[in-house]
Amino acid sequence: MDDKFTASILNRRLLQGFKTAVYGRSNDIMSDENDSEDSGKMPVRGLAIWLMILAMVVLVYALVANTTDVAKPITLNEFRSHIADGTIEKANAVEKRGNIIINGKMADEGGDVAFQVKELKTDDLIKELQNNDAVTGPVLAETFMQDFLIGLVPILIVLGLLYFLFMRQMRSAGKGAMSFGKSRAKMLTRNKNKVTFKDVAGVEEASEEMQEIIDFLRDPKKFQRLGGSIPKGVLLVGPPGTGKTLLAKAISGEADVPFFSISGSDFVEMFVGVGASRVRDMFEQGRKNAPCIIFIDEIDAVGRSRFSGIGGGHDEREQTLNALLVEMDGFDTQEGIIIIAATNRPDVLDNALLRPGRFDRQIHVDLPGLEGRTAILKIHGKKVKLAANVDLSKVARGTPGFSGADLANLINEGALLAARRNAKSVRQRDLEAARDKVAFGVERRSRIIDPKQQKVTAYHEAGHAIIMALQEHSEPVHKVTIIPRGQSLGSTMQLPEKDQYTQGKKQLEAMLVAYMGGRAAEEIVFDDITTGASSDIKQSTRIARAMVCQFGMDPEVGPQAFGENEEHLFLGREVSRSQSHSEKTAQLIDERVHLMLQGSYDKAMEILTANRRALDTMARILLEQETITGDDVDDIIRYDRIRPISERDPEKAAELERMAAAEAEEERLAKEKEEQGLFGDDSPPPYPPPDPSPA
Repeated sequence: MDDKFTASILNRRLLQGFKTAVYGRSNDIMSDENDSEDSGKMPVRGLAIWLMILAMVVLVYALVANTTDVAKPITLNEFRSHIADGTIEKANAVEKRGNIIINGKMADEGGDVAFQVKELKTDDLIKELQNNDAVTGPVLAETFMQDFLIGLVPILIVLGLLYFLFMRQMRSAGKGAMSFGKSRAKMLTRNKNKVTFKDVAGVEEASEEMQEIIDFLRDPKKFQRLGGSIPKGVLLVGPPGTGKTLLAKAISGEADVPFFSISGSDFVEMFVGVGASRVRDMFEQGRKNAPCIIFIDEIDAVGRSRFSGIGGGHDEREQTLNALLVEMDGFDTQEGIIIIAATNRPDVLDNALLRPGRFDRQIHVDLPGLEGRTAILKIHGKKVKLAANVDLSKVARGTPGFSGADLANLINEGALLAARRNAKSVRQRDLEAARDKVAFGVERRSRIIDPKQQKVTAYHEAGHAIIMALQEHSEPVHKVTIIPRGQSLGSTMQLPEKDQYTQGKKQLEAMLVAYMGGRAAEEIVFDDITTGASSDIKQSTRIARAMVCQFGMDPEVGPQAFGENEEHLFLGREVSRSQSHSEKTAQLIDERVHLMLQGSYDKAMEILTANRRALDTMARILLEQETITGDDVDDIIRYDRIRPISERDPEKAAELERMAAAEAEEERLAKEKEEQGLFGDDSPPPYPPPDPSPA
């Protein structure tokens, strides 16, 4: 039965491939209904294939017909002698291209042997052959049609190859010369890639705002009866990875309508007018499949402001934008077409695109909060085999600022780490290691570091950690390591206890002091400074300048904002630059930024000098263990050593023992099942078995 099932699949695929080659069908955009309408039509490409096959058959026939059996060539005198001897009883003479060709068979010791005589045509030879009873002919051979076909068929084959090499390339790239301006929008039908709001989490507010659109697509007359109309365009705005595209797919799945998806870059081409033509064709497809949703991803590629600063505008993009504006303002919302677009740069969009009547509703898709991250982890956690004691809420608390895409990557990395150590399930430590990998980079243990440089790195990271742990308004330390991650030789990681949407002045000042801790530790211990603090200095300078120029946190400068015209010229806002403050104010800003940074450095020196013993102990332990936790940092500062877990937190130690026992029991049971041949995944196979119906 399996062989029959496989054979039926192969036959179906061969038939589908033959139909695609002959009829030129493509189901990427068009639905099955369109295939049934065009089933009786044969396009030019299918006709050309049949003509080429017929021409090749004729060529082969002509070549075969033009060849004869391998014949022994003899001279005319030998032919005459064989006629006289009686070894040749009958022969055929043909006149062809000015020659006389005589074919026949003559008797020999081993049997009859084919022979051929080829001589120039002369009147005497013709008379001789006509008077010979053993020779039939000579007759004039009909060679015109053969010569014509032999000369025509190679030309047809060359033309056919050129057609398939060049025309099919044009069709695959732009759907042919006649359809170069056709839309590239891909339509997801009702039974393909259906996504609902059960597959989306962390965007509850955005889902509530989109509920009106879902109700309109399900029952348009409910709104039209009262004279209301749905917004013509909805713009999803948010950072990358927050799920804007997934949210649009869920809207289509909830409303159960066709979903057209296209990228903004698909409209922009080298030729002016192509993008505008594709916009018109896309809206025409939407009208034919109404009610439907047209989703334009990364619309800032085509909807950028029509004045682009230095260098003038972009004719193709501007014409495409003009066509989009006209189509959005021209069709009626009662047709059931809703335009949804996504971007993470709403500030560069043209104002005409955002006015009421076009994209008149903006929905902000922000980074998920604690509950949203937990829900997202649960959705992606269903795709992997998690251990029973995995606490996803704990992982969510340790991932503030992560987007939905980051959390999906975290779950996948955890599964990969578990598979790398041949585990039967993904455990809590796998997810925590994956979190550090996603947030801080991959550990590069293969990098060999000089012992002296490693000692400098240990003191550098110890300086950061001690200052972070001793300051009241600093975030708690999560982990300190001297193992290289990414571009850094060491890392001091912090994890906020909760989501933060604003930051106070004291918190920013604590951050400045913490950034200076590494450089201060180097100067205290080695009486020298290195380039390892370059990133710290860059970040602290950025924060200090923002405190003075943007947040108004400096008492001397006051609550003023400076640097309004710092945007790039190519964004197309203003070509001219005007400085909103005097040179004296600029000098004051530089002085206050320098004073703020120098004060932070002096405070870092003071804290580390007072805690020199803890600094030396922590650096020594880092050189021994390479990585310590935030609790270890607190123990070193308070007790000048790392306490065992049983002394530090007996309840946590007992919990760890229970978890270790549960993991050991799980491994034991899995090993027993594996030895008995019973271990396996309980999920159904990816391909269902064939129907055991009679063939």
